[in-house]
Amino acid sequence: MNAVAAPVTPRVWRIVQIACTVGIAALLWTAADGPAILRTLGTAKLGWVIAAVSALISQTILSAWRWKITAGALGQQLSLQRAVREYFISQAVNQALPGGVLGDASRAVRARADVGLARAGLAVGLERLAGQIAMFLALTCGFCLTYLRDGGMDWPPHVAAVICSVIGGVIGGITVFILIWAYLGLRNELWSRWLDMARCALVSRDVLPGQIGLGIAITLCNLAAFGFCAWAVDVQLSVGAIFAVVPIILFSMLIPLTVSGWGVREGSAAALLPLAGAGVPDAVATSVLFGIAMLLAVIPSLIIMVAK
Repeated sequence: MNAVAAPVTPRVWRIVQIACTVGIAALLWTAADGPAILRTLGTAKLGWVIAAVSALISQTILSAWRWKITAGALGQQLSLQRAVREYFISQAVNQALPGGVLGDASRAVRARADVGLARAGLAVGLERLAGQIAMFLALTCGFCLTYLRDGGMDWPPHVAAVICSVIGGVIGGITVFILIWAYLGLRNELWSRWLDMARCALVSRDVLPGQIGLGIAITLCNLAAFGFCAWAVDVQLSVGAIFAVVPIILFSMLIPLTVSGWGVREGSAAALLPLAGAGVPDAVATSVLFGIAMLLAVIPSLIIMVAK
């Protein structure tokens, strides 16, 4: 008789993710000198922490504006006030739950009344996709500049090879995806309609200037927030290092093994920030401080929910 594997329930997966968070944190505490990390955090300069929280709050407001533009191109009319309110609430949910997407899903559900769940979900998905594309471009430009320019970062050959492979793989994957989607769009009316909506929301003449401008501003806010956290604990990251290394650290938070990226982000920082001259305890402290700043930046969402 063939054994049938029992499906992993959300509760079990939640327990696994919490266990991974605790396990990675314990490993980092041992490997990266936990007491040294605490001492570094104790020296954090309040002014830079406030700057980091302000940058993260700003990126949430700007992201809500981008969502408003994206949704508007799909026929979903959102006021900026409502978009900001919903975005802050979704950020709070993302911080509290593993995976970092449940808040966005709930945002689509709450905004579905005008255009239906499918189109509301597409608007949310395309807005998040625009953000990932902007961060990926920042990573690509930062890596190329620091790798090719004299006096840039001293990338170990194996690390540079991995990053080049990932960049090439992502570009190739996006190209293949676009070609397949375009091919299906020519043969299927439904695919053609979805493709046309995506084009209207992201690259049409009416929205492209806003998408580019907001993409740059939001990316800069995220990178600046991490840089401010580094400077708060006297880790002197150069601008080039921030553009080249920090996007990789932030992308690691998308791995849904832990709660809101905790642990995975710190492990990535411990592996990558020393390439920019930071010590391992300082690197972990920087990442922990960034996580704290993210938690502080969702306080407006708690105020909104209490007010409602």
